[in-house]
Amino acid sequence: MSTTENPAQTNTQKTEEQVEQVTEQLKTTSLTTKPKSTLNPEAKEFTFNPNAVAFIPKGFTPAPKKETKKEEPKKEEPKKKVESKEKKQLRMDTREHLNIVFIGHVDAGKSTLGGRILVDSGMVDQRTIEKYEREAKEKNRESWFLAYVLDASEEEREKGKTVEVARAHFTTKTKRYTILDAPGHRSYVPSMIGGASQADVAVLVISARRGEFETGFERDGQTREHTTLAKTLGIRKLVAAINKMDDPTVNWSKERYDEIIGKISPFFKSVGFDPKKSVTFLPVAALSGQNIHKRVSESVCPWYKSDSLIEVLDKMSVGKRNTEAPLRIPIIDKYKDMGSTVALGKIEQGKITVGDKVLINPQGKEAEVLKIVLSQEEEVDVALAGDNVNVYLKGVDTGDFLAGDVICDKDNPCIPIREFLGEFLVLDKPIFSAGYKPMLHVHTQVVGCTITRLVSKIDKKTGQRLPDKIKYAKSGDIILAKIKTEIPICVEKFEVLQQMGRFTLREGQTVAIGKITGIKPLKKTA
Repeated sequence: MSTTENPAQTNTQKTEEQVEQVTEQLKTTSLTTKPKSTLNPEAKEFTFNPNAVAFIPKGFTPAPKKETKKEEPKKEEPKKKVESKEKKQLRMDTREHLNIVFIGHVDAGKSTLGGRILVDSGMVDQRTIEKYEREAKEKNRESWFLAYVLDASEEEREKGKTVEVARAHFTTKTKRYTILDAPGHRSYVPSMIGGASQADVAVLVISARRGEFETGFERDGQTREHTTLAKTLGIRKLVAAINKMDDPTVNWSKERYDEIIGKISPFFKSVGFDPKKSVTFLPVAALSGQNIHKRVSESVCPWYKSDSLIEVLDKMSVGKRNTEAPLRIPIIDKYKDMGSTVALGKIEQGKITVGDKVLINPQGKEAEVLKIVLSQEEEVDVALAGDNVNVYLKGVDTGDFLAGDVICDKDNPCIPIREFLGEFLVLDKPIFSAGYKPMLHVHTQVVGCTITRLVSKIDKKTGQRLPDKIKYAKSGDIILAKIKTEIPICVEKFEVLQQMGRFTLREGQTVAIGKITGIKPLKKTA
C-alpha cells in the first residue's frame, strides 16, 4: 500500500527550513549592520520624503471625509435684571385695615368688650382664658377675666382700671382690625388722646346699668370728654355700644335703651356727630358675648333686629386713603428687638417699602427700612396709609429719636417747627389770654407750649375773622392765636394733612380744641 504525502505536513517542514536559514544569517550579521531585504538584495534604503504626492491607484475613489463641525463657543446668557419695586411681586395684605378705639367712662366695660371680641375671634387660647379666670377669682373679681386679656399690668388688674392704651389685633374675612383700648379715668386722658389719635372709628361704650350711665354723662363724666376729643382728633364715625343690657336692672329693656339714646343724641349733635349719619347705636352684653359677633337671639331681645357689633364694623368704610402723598408716620413708641431698632406708629399718608431710605424729623436722622411687621407678626414688603406698623430701622438707635417724632419721606420731609398759627374753640377756661402755658397734644406728640399772641376772634356763623383786636377770650369763643412750643416738633397744616393738623390744649382737663392754619419753619443753624 503506497504512502500519500500530507500537504500540511510538507508546508510545515518548508517553513521550519526557512526559519533556520534566517537564524543563521542573523548570527553572521553584525548588530550594527543594517540588514538588507531578503526579497531584493539591491534595494535602496527607504527614506521619507515629506513633499511626495500620495499614490492613488487608477479607478480608486477615496471615501469622502466626514466634516466635523467646530463647536461654537457658548454665548453667555444675559443676566436677568433685578425687577424694580413696582414690578416685583411684593408681600402685602390687601384687606382694608380699621383702627378702633374703645372710649367711654370708667367701668363702662371697654376692656371687657375688647377681651370678648379677641376671645370669640380665636385670638386667645383656652389655657390662657382659664388662667385669667383663676386669677380673677382669686381677687374676687370673677367678671374681670375678659378685661385681663387687654389689661396686662398688675396695677391695672389690681385696680380694675386701664392705665395705658392697650393694643391688640383680630381679623375677619373682609378686614383687619387694630383694637386700641383707651383708659376711662380722667387721670389718664393724655393716654386716651394718644390712642384715639391713631383711630379711624371710635366705639363709645356706655353702661346701661342704672346710675352708671348718669354718672358717665354728667358734666365731669368721661363720656362727654372722650366723645369731644374723638371728634377733635378726626374720628368721623362713632359706634355707640349700649353695654350691660343683660344687667338685672336693665334686662334688655327697650325703654332704658331708648332713654339713653334720647339723652345722648343732642350731645352728639352739639360736638359734630350727626346721630342719623355718623353714629350707629346698638345694644350689647360684653360679658355674656351677646350681639358682639353673632346677633342677639330674638328670645332674649325681641325688639332688636339689626346687625351685631362686628357686622356693623365690617360694613364700615373710612374712604380712600392717600397712598401717593409723601410718607408720614408719627411715632407712638420705640423699642429694641433682637438688637434691631423698631419704631411703632400708624401710616397717616403715603406708603413704606423695605429698602426705603427715610428721615426721622425733627431729629434729622436718616435710616433704612429693614423690615415691616403688621399685626400678629405678619411681615410684609410694603405697607400703606392706614396700617399700624412696626418698622425695623438700620442706621439709628432708640436714643436717636422720640415718641412724637415723624418718619417721613427723605426727599419730601415733614418740616420741623416751633411756632404755628392755630384756630381753636375755648371749651372750659374762664379767661384765656396771651402768656397761658398749657400742654399741647398733636398727633402722637405731647409738649409744653405758650400762647404768645391772640390774633383775633372768629365769627361762629361766617367763620371769618372779626376786625377788633382782643386781649383775652372766654369759654365758647373761637380764636386765632400764635403758639410756640418748648421744643421743635413736626406738624402739618390742617388743609394738607388733617391727622397731623389737629390739636388739643389741656391743663388737667381739655381747655381748647383746634386746627393748625399756618406754620413757621424752624431756621437752620450753621
